[in-house]
Amino acid sequence: MQRLLDLYCSWKGSSPASVEKLQAAGSNREYYRLKENNGSSVVGVIGTSRDEDHAFICLSRHFSLQQLPVPQVLAASDDELVYLQDDLGSLSLYDAIKGGREAGGTYNYHEKSLLIKTICQLPNIQIRGAQDLDWSNCYPQPEFDLNSVLFDLNYFKYCFLKPTDLDFHELKLEADFHLFAKELLKEKADCFMYRDFQARNIMLDSNENPFFIDFQGGRKGPFYYDLASFLWQASARYPNKLRRELLYEYYYSLKNYTEVPSVRHFVQRLCQFVLFRTLQVLGAYGFRGYFERKKHFLDSIPPAMQNLRELLQLKVFPYPYMMDMLKRLTELPQFAPQDNPEATHSDGFKLPDSNGYYSNPADGQPTYSKYDNKGPLVVRIFSFSYKKGIPTDTSGNGGGYVFDCRSTHNPGRYERYRLFNGLDEPVIRFLEDDGEILSFLESVYKLADAHVNRYIQRGFTNLMFCFGCTGGQHRSVYCAQHLAEHIHAKFGVEVHVIHREQNICQIFERK
Repeated sequence: MQRLLDLYCSWKGSSPASVEKLQAAGSNREYYRLKENNGSSVVGVIGTSRDEDHAFICLSRHFSLQQLPVPQVLAASDDELVYLQDDLGSLSLYDAIKGGREAGGTYNYHEKSLLIKTICQLPNIQIRGAQDLDWSNCYPQPEFDLNSVLFDLNYFKYCFLKPTDLDFHELKLEADFHLFAKELLKEKADCFMYRDFQARNIMLDSNENPFFIDFQGGRKGPFYYDLASFLWQASARYPNKLRRELLYEYYYSLKNYTEVPSVRHFVQRLCQFVLFRTLQVLGAYGFRGYFERKKHFLDSIPPAMQNLRELLQLKVFPYPYMMDMLKRLTELPQFAPQDNPEATHSDGFKLPDSNGYYSNPADGQPTYSKYDNKGPLVVRIFSFSYKKGIPTDTSGNGGGYVFDCRSTHNPGRYERYRLFNGLDEPVIRFLEDDGEILSFLESVYKLADAHVNRYIQRGFTNLMFCFGCTGGQHRSVYCAQHLAEHIHAKFGVEVHVIHREQNICQIFERK
């Protein structure tokens, strides 16, 4: 501890006003918050592995140069066992979405938005973070290779499988492990593989922007691994529907950074990494739980086993002996399925059907509209009252949608909401707690996403969405605003949202 205080004094020129020890998770490192009288603070770290600390310090400095959202290392001792870093606060993504987790996987709109914001940032650190990175600084090895795959599979075998006393043929299992490793190593491995990308390792700043921590185990590898780590984090209990939504958000974000395969191929390959990550974390849970007796890891075993149970239903893994052994493992009495409705869904991770249209040569060459390739697209979104009529399309395009919000629960029926509109917190909370408006918008988003995407592809310039309700004050305003934010965040196009009856207009500039 004295070394940390000495480092702080050397860096700051004075002693901290107070020192607070922070709670550690799975790491053996010690963390302290060192505060000044003016309220400013930094986090001090006391490590136990020089190589591990060196990896974090080097990676943090590299990522900071790339302007990636990570804590900057402010000072470090000569042996790098003690260092100071930015204080990102105390709110992790895991804590911020606690309500949805405790509600059995029912995440509200705000919690979903935090997850989407985070998953869309993952390709940023994976692809940009790999640029000009000196991989030799990675710990304990520079890349995802055969040795690292087999190490994790044997970690599962020795720390989780063997303590269950399940009977299995070790040589047959080892043969399938090698087949599995060969399949995983088919993938291009030229991005930064975070390795432990999960909600606990994401901190949120005062504006709820995600910052990444605990990346010292990262290495050169394929991008699928981190996506599997995040979406199948056992303790997070993400419902299958939310997983699919986040998967597609990641996929389309990744396309901004690098070439990606078709969605179908992407999902097929991801399945392999989900299985691998599931076995890897079960090994960690076995070691940290069975041997070190840490409650958090013991509590994570049942949902991890449920993830494994659902994966086995896919029947897409060409490792017959390993699959049979894993099936018998999930049937052991100590791993009996929990009473969880979501866990009974066998369609948790379907491969998407191809829905693209492929022309026949006999069709001849396609013709084009005079409106093609005019771009860029501008989306206009209105809220309105049906009493005053549907807004006029002044673009002359005549395209788009009019949605009737009157089928959803109306806050305008209650006196306390009469003076508010759909942008105000009391109305937002009413609508989201009720939930009908969220289901309504999910269907709208599917239509809107497909339409906006195609208009961008075609180079069309105008698209219009209208939401109507009784007074144009509550439900329609909420829907119009949320669709505007959704389209702008996902596609980056210019969006005009006009709340006609409220005399409010907002423009989201094209990114």
